[in-house]
Amino acid sequence: MTEEELQEKVKYVHQARFEAQSLELKAAHEGCPQKLYDTLSSFSNQDGGGTIIFGIDEKNNFSPVGVYDAQDIQKKITAQCLQMEPVVRPVLTMTQMDGKCFVAAEIPAIDISERPCYYRGKGRLKGSYVRVGDSDEHMTDYEIYSYEAFRRKYQDEVRPANRVTPGSLDQNKLNEYLHRLRLGKPNLSQLSDTQIENLMSITKDGSITLWASLLFGLYPQAYYPQLSIIATVVPGLQVGDLGLEEERFLDNERIEGDLAQMLERALQFVRRNIKSKTIINKETGKREDRTEYPMNAVREAILNALVHRDYSIHTEGMPIQIQLFDDRMEIRSPGGLYGRITVDQLGKVQPDTRNPMLASAMEILHLTENRYSGIPIIKKEIANYGLPPAELEDKRGTFIVTFRKKAQTAEATPHASNGTKAANLLDFCKQPRSRAEIADFLGIKTTRYVMQQYIKPLLETNRLHMTLPNQPRSHKQKYISS
Repeated sequence: MTEEELQEKVKYVHQARFEAQSLELKAAHEGCPQKLYDTLSSFSNQDGGGTIIFGIDEKNNFSPVGVYDAQDIQKKITAQCLQMEPVVRPVLTMTQMDGKCFVAAEIPAIDISERPCYYRGKGRLKGSYVRVGDSDEHMTDYEIYSYEAFRRKYQDEVRPANRVTPGSLDQNKLNEYLHRLRLGKPNLSQLSDTQIENLMSITKDGSITLWASLLFGLYPQAYYPQLSIIATVVPGLQVGDLGLEEERFLDNERIEGDLAQMLERALQFVRRNIKSKTIINKETGKREDRTEYPMNAVREAILNALVHRDYSIHTEGMPIQIQLFDDRMEIRSPGGLYGRITVDQLGKVQPDTRNPMLASAMEILHLTENRYSGIPIIKKEIANYGLPPAELEDKRGTFIVTFRKKAQTAEATPHASNGTKAANLLDFCKQPRSRAEIADFLGIKTTRYVMQQYIKPLLETNRLHMTLPNQPRSHKQKYISS
């Protein structure tokens, strides 16, 4: 960061009055903050790192107060960086404005193989932090474990399922898999079933492995009841909304069985709970039923969740979730993204595979292609339907795929009937505003009504944006116009 860039950043922050996912503000006009390790850790542990600006007092209306001593604070920042493991190497920039000094510390992201970065004085478990919106929060045990699992290449899918016996497996399905293995892999064709089962990690140390019990088990949920799918239909836009008869869910099902059965039953649940219409195919002239969401895309999203979710002991109590709302469908998979890949790279680069044995077996059984084509198929199918792009999110150990219905046009949104009020609202939100401030501006008492009728339509048409996009329900949430 150059001095000029730092000056522009100080001016912008003072005007906008908010921190961000990659920006932290410290006053430092009376001395260097004593505990920077939480932000040093969280910025180091997130892709892209982050920047700390010293000399802006958030508690005093984001006033540019400057720092007490530019040279001394840089020494003390560096000293605190040396207390981190691995050591943080900040890029420090100093500038002067209106007779005051400001210092920026750019904290680079560390490689995923070295994460988590933590404060040595507290140790790995208590000294590791993650950035959530504009705050630094302790990493969960699972988040710390996930880095270790990647670094050491743990294969939780092949851990022994101690209570599962050979009699708990569907022998017809297992024999079909062994048959296809021999057809496609000549080196296995002369081996016995027992030898193949050991080589392919169907058994380990004399026990059936987890992935084998999930794929070939007669009833896997007898041993792992939460390795299932919870599917619900919510009568509104968020969990907690009630239907006309005060019902919380319009449909609610726990989907169980082996992985192939869960996939099919989940698709059946979605089909019966979404609308379909009959259209005329322009190319063939034939009548076709068209579902609200493209089922090929839905299948890929559910299949990805089943194959690539985390199967460690940390998440075996967490089912996959399918939630249908009035305006969207969300598919939530425990575990988040695995390895170095980021959301932006999905479908473009070959990812690390969390469950290679399971992915390979699903390919052999023709349940998946295992060619990293799931995300491209989803994007193509959604585009062909004319729907908004699928939203892919990686949130603190959960990967979320969101399909949205067609966004309402400006003429169809509730606020558009009063064009003047809508224009005034967008003008009002040129500076970040809270829900209460927006409700007061509109002269409406109920913030929930304002959220449903005004804010959400503007968010969906990208004319309004959240200042804390990763914390949509934060009490600090504000909205700013484009």
